[in-house]
Amino acid sequence: MDWKLELIIVGVADVDRAKDFYVGKLGFHLDVDHAMGDAFRVVQVTPPGSACSITFGVNVGAGEPGATKGVHFVVADIEAAAAQLDGAGVEHGGIQHFVDGAMTPGPDPERRDYNSFVFFADPDGNSLVLQHVNPK
Repeated sequence: MDWKLELIIVGVADVDRAKDFYVGKLGFHLDVDHAMGDAFRVVQVTPPGSACSITFGVNVGAGEPGATKGVHFVVADIEAAAAQLDGAGVEHGGIQHFVDGAMTPGPDPERRDYNSFVFFADPDGNSLVLQHVNPK
């Protein structure tokens, strides 16, 4: 039986600011933006090429803003993805990789799967990670 992860709920303080970040800066597809008065609003966005979406809003069951940590986005070109963040004005820690168990600046020289990362956060402090995996 398949177990497919299809949705992550992220707590945010300002729904419009989060929508601008995920859609406007990161280029995620806006799937849903639905409100029922001031007491309920759900926004769902999906990263390009992903089967898993992110939802945030008002009264959607999310935790505290900034409580989500370590959401990984797999990319085939870590340098191009970091450049996209730069172009969108998203602050990040630069490309890093592991050497003898320690994080070292720059991409993995051998471009090994799961060994190059870019760490960044959304405006609420939810931590996000780009991780390089070679196309299959």
